[in-house]
Amino acid sequence: MELIVQAGHVVTGIKDRDTPIIVEQGSVLSRNGVIAAVGSLAEMQQLAPLAELRRYPDHVMMPGFVNSHHHVGMTPLQLGSPDHALELWFASRIPARRLDLTLDTLYSAFEMIASGVTTVQHIQGWMPGGYDAIHGAATKVLNAYRSLGMRASYCYAVREQNRLVYEADEAFCARLPSPWNERLAAHLKTQAMPFPDFLRLFDQLTAENEGQSLTRVQLAPANLHWCSDDGLLALHEKSRASGVPMHMHLLETVYQKEYARRRTGKTALRHLHDLGVLGPHMTLGHGVWLNAEDIDIVADTGTCICHNCSSNFRLRSGLAPLNQWEKKGITIGMGLDEAGINEDRDMLQELRLALRVHRVPGMDDEDVPSCAQIVRMATEGGAMTTAFGATIGRLDPGRAFDAALINWKTTTYPYQDPDIPMLDALVQRAKSNAVDAVYIGGELVYAEGRFTNVDRDAVLAEIADTLGKPRSPEDEARRDLGRAVFPYVKRFYQGYLPEEPSKPFYACSAVD
Repeated sequence: MELIVQAGHVVTGIKDRDTPIIVEQGSVLSRNGVIAAVGSLAEMQQLAPLAELRRYPDHVMMPGFVNSHHHVGMTPLQLGSPDHALELWFASRIPARRLDLTLDTLYSAFEMIASGVTTVQHIQGWMPGGYDAIHGAATKVLNAYRSLGMRASYCYAVREQNRLVYEADEAFCARLPSPWNERLAAHLKTQAMPFPDFLRLFDQLTAENEGQSLTRVQLAPANLHWCSDDGLLALHEKSRASGVPMHMHLLETVYQKEYARRRTGKTALRHLHDLGVLGPHMTLGHGVWLNAEDIDIVADTGTCICHNCSSNFRLRSGLAPLNQWEKKGITIGMGLDEAGINEDRDMLQELRLALRVHRVPGMDDEDVPSCAQIVRMATEGGAMTTAFGATIGRLDPGRAFDAALINWKTTTYPYQDPDIPMLDALVQRAKSNAVDAVYIGGELVYAEGRFTNVDRDAVLAEIADTLGKPRSPEDEARRDLGRAVFPYVKRFYQGYLPEEPSKPFYACSAVD
């Protein structure tokens, strides 16, 4: 199939932090979902005179955004968990209602696509049941994305230990009074899976995904406190042998920094480096508490980082040193994590948040993010953190035709001074109501507020009907467990951090 899509402005990619590559009145020619050429409409029609033509004269065509860090559909807040600090948040999520994973996956996918996201890094985990149940759950997630026409890089998070707090499950449960000690132990045991089964799951999903264009499978050591060194080394070996990347949460909170010091006697990042598991195939999710030496190691090894700005704010994790990452030339993606700042998956809103919060005091523009840099994070930077790599993320020949058409008039009404560069105005003003069309692999999956493959209204109605029913006895039991365990989790972290506060190296507004 040959298709020409013409737009008022075509942003093919980002040359550097100050320079987007824009083709005015440009057109993209795709063949079977892959970009064949980019140029003027006349040039594209000369190359493919019989191609179908679709015009968007009032629009900016952008490379599809990549949500580089995502977990679930219905948000924790929707399911009853407030925005606690991360370590308490895990306990507060024990009572969460459970929803069919097809519905759950579609729910957040609708929101992502409607804000221009075409690819998601889906990191699944925390599933009860044995191998067959987990394989079935993973299959539902993958099939849901395929049914919608969305691109997904999927991984199942490996958790071997310390499933609730930063010590062994058995040790923590032993300190709880009866009957909560036995009930919590039983609950955590439902989430345990022998390590060889994680590798088996990867192999089976990879084999079943053969021939699929929209979905790929990769690996995910969940975090340092959740994985043994032997497990990390085995996953690294599997990653290298299979030629797939890994995505690993790391140093999301200061408590994780302290855990690494207690376990290894060094920083978490230095420990991973000494194990030999860093490199361009590894993406570190969050990285809030990386220090200057850590950042140098990340840059030297070519390791990628995913910035989860909303999540860091909501869970009191801290302010990630984005400006330092950028100065070191690190490949950076952008992730919405569980939900964005507005309790949804709006990538356009996330662009603005990341742009604004790192504007440290001073006057040198090079010290703070640029609009082009933020777009690069959400497109080609994010692409490199997924199993799709350089096959997506830009509107260049040879890459998949994944694009969002953003209405310039809707974005700028009633006025926008032309002295402001087009991309700057778009990043700072565009909202999801301006996303009029989304193409993934050359297929129009979203147009004028409607999805072409799945009935969104029917899915939302089914979710409302399912969760509108009373809690089951199992739901009530988990709610009781979560409420009983929560204060013991909070008590565990009292006095966990050193008494002398650490001195941050990342610029903020506090001075001595």
